[in-house]
Amino acid sequence: MATGTSVDWDIAVGDVLKRVELHEKYGGRRQGGIGPSRVSNNVFCFTDPAKGHKHGYFDGWGEDGCYHYAGEGQLGDQKMTQGNLAILNHAREGRALRLFRGAGSGMCQYVGEFTLPADRPWYRTEAPETNGGPIRSVIMFRFQPVTAARPAGSQLPHTPQDQPKVETLEVEAQYTERMLVEPSREPYEAERAEAKLVLGYADHLRLLGHETTRHRIAPAGVAKVLLTDLYDVTANRLYEAKGSVARSAIRMAIGQLLDYSRFLPEPELGLLVPSRPEDDLVDLCAQLQITIVWPEGDGYASTNAA
Repeated sequence: MATGTSVDWDIAVGDVLKRVELHEKYGGRRQGGIGPSRVSNNVFCFTDPAKGHKHGYFDGWGEDGCYHYAGEGQLGDQKMTQGNLAILNHAREGRALRLFRGAGSGMCQYVGEFTLPADRPWYRTEAPETNGGPIRSVIMFRFQPVTAARPAGSQLPHTPQDQPKVETLEVEAQYTERMLVEPSREPYEAERAEAKLVLGYADHLRLLGHETTRHRIAPAGVAKVLLTDLYDVTANRLYEAKGSVARSAIRMAIGQLLDYSRFLPEPELGLLVPSRPEDDLVDLCAQLQITIVWPEGDGYASTNAA
């Protein structure tokens, strides 16, 4: 049950007002992004995509007609507690879910009233912690408009779909998954090394008459898009590139290959690295039937010369 009392709502969609004035009449937290009220039957949510990016918040309208709103919690994996739980339970508790555009304690604009769809009210995605910290799991709510006016188009890089989707890309389109999560971050040295490896080996394969490409994979119900490094169409072999032969890099590559390969026609698996890994890691890949390829002299060496 809602703890608030009945207070007539007199703010129209598009109205601009001081946040302090909103809270003086309708209650709710005066700071932060989510403010369930004890004075009125409302849950207030505030969004400012331009400023929210530094805290790992990426809000916006999606192709599904919903406003995708990041939950609260700037450090670590977000949990379904406090403000997040208030959003999830707003209808059951008899609260209206109202969204405002604006951050801090200044002016804000009323976007409108929303509710959560019954079929999939929220999902998880990944984003960096506040001020560029490590990647963590973030709750994304799907706000379905009640009185809000939906603009044309989508403001999200990718809206989760009901079915997986696989697209082919040019190998030279050197996007990485981390670039999609952290678009403002400069590539790490290892990422630059990986890109150099991929482009060099792709050229080598083409000289052998092989067709090469890469894939953009959108799993069903997931906001994060997966990007493969290199796919040898002629040999039906999927490669993951790593700029290091450290155990952590090899183990990460194995996980990525197993993840990506689910969406492709039973490809052989390959690992592209700058040098031959230690014997134990070579044995590990051999047990998993993963071919390792690395530059050697003017060409390339492989654990599977066939």
